[in-house]
Amino acid sequence: MHRISRRTALALPAIIGASTGALAQGRQLVIATGTTGGVYYPLGGALGNYLSRALPNTSATAEVTAGSTANFQLLGANRAQIVFGQVDAAVDSVRGAGQFRGRQVPTRAIAVLYTNRMQVVTTADRNIRSMADLKGKRISTGAPQSATELFATRLITAAGLNLNSDFRGRERLSPAESTNAIRDNKIDAYFFVSGVPTSAITDLAATPGTQIVLVDHAEFLEPIVRESGPVYFAEEIPANTYPGQTQPNKQLSVANILAMREDASPDLVRSVLTTVWENREDWARVHAEARNFTLQQQKTAAAGVPWHPAAEAFWRGLGANLG
Repeated sequence: MHRISRRTALALPAIIGASTGALAQGRQLVIATGTTGGVYYPLGGALGNYLSRALPNTSATAEVTAGSTANFQLLGANRAQIVFGQVDAAVDSVRGAGQFRGRQVPTRAIAVLYTNRMQVVTTADRNIRSMADLKGKRISTGAPQSATELFATRLITAAGLNLNSDFRGRERLSPAESTNAIRDNKIDAYFFVSGVPTSAITDLAATPGTQIVLVDHAEFLEPIVRESGPVYFAEEIPANTYPGQTQPNKQLSVANILAMREDASPDLVRSVLTTVWENREDWARVHAEARNFTLQQQKTAAAGVPWHPAAEAFWRGLGANLG
């Protein structure tokens, strides 16, 4: 029988405790999502649950953030390992442009998710029927560092309006805050880019005595693409997507991606993708937009930024024609 020295015996509790603590701590994954009134947050919460269950000794948590721009900044600082984000903000992050000027982020796409639709939201009593009608009104362009703010400022410019001089007031509110501000007569219209339907707009549309209006703006596709590149495209939100929405909305859209850093472990990237792909049917029950997470969506042009090599191999292995 081997005898244990007194010094070793005294040290054992500390060694065991440290080992147990390391195992208990395990791997922490932060998933950067968006505001609670949008689509990223519920999808991110579900993704965190899937990963925590599927990956050994891993805790994955979804964090509320201002949105895409903030998410890619968190990715650049390595304070988030998985992020939801719009392609326009992703492209800026890789180029070091816009709010990323001088601070390039090694953003890599791991999946193309669904389309984010720009929604210019008002109510019938404000008499706003076009982008031109917004002149002299009080607006919200989305939370600071959000993808809504990025897209809204580009759309306003493309529509020939001056953000600094053509409005009676400009707020920078989340979608839920914007809905409350319209109800309280503090603003006349707000911008929000998200999947549809989104809860904040549904809440406004369901308010008794309120008739929502979604302002058409697809005619500004050419100037916005000319200035910002071919990341935007025209789509239509069908009538009755929201309560009382009797007309289809001709609007502009941009794709969403799930992204990680270029230096993310290939094994981790494969594990994340395997987990989310195997849970895609449940994900679609969390929010209807997840039904659009399909093999056909995985296109290099839609991703906008380079693929992580492990993600590219994953999708090709499933038979995706990345293009």
